[in-house]
Amino acid sequence: MKIVAISACAAGIAHTYMAAESLKKSAKKAGDEVKIEIQGSMGLEHRLKQKDIDDADLVLFMVNISVREPERFKSKKVVEMDPGKFVADGDKALLLAKQKGGF
Repeated sequence: MKIVAISACAAGIAHTYMAAESLKKSAKKAGDEVKIEIQGSMGLEHRLKQKDIDDADLVLFMVNISVREPERFKSKKVVEMDPGKFVADGDKALLLAKQKGGF
């Protein structure tokens, strides 16, 4: 499965990066391909390409704040979850995200 994700939290520091790392590990374990854009205190890092967004099976927003430039995802179903869920248990959170996405 191809997954694209946005990771962002209110402070834009710890949970943003911890959630991204957790998702990377869980996706690798599940055999999924994942690309993650960080929207943190440093601005946009690893900006997702529109082609990656368009080709994604699952679009995941691991956020507890508003996503910057949400119009890039207007043609996709988006699953939104708190980044803390991925920090606590990435495997369980990824499974839940897939279920919410209809997979």
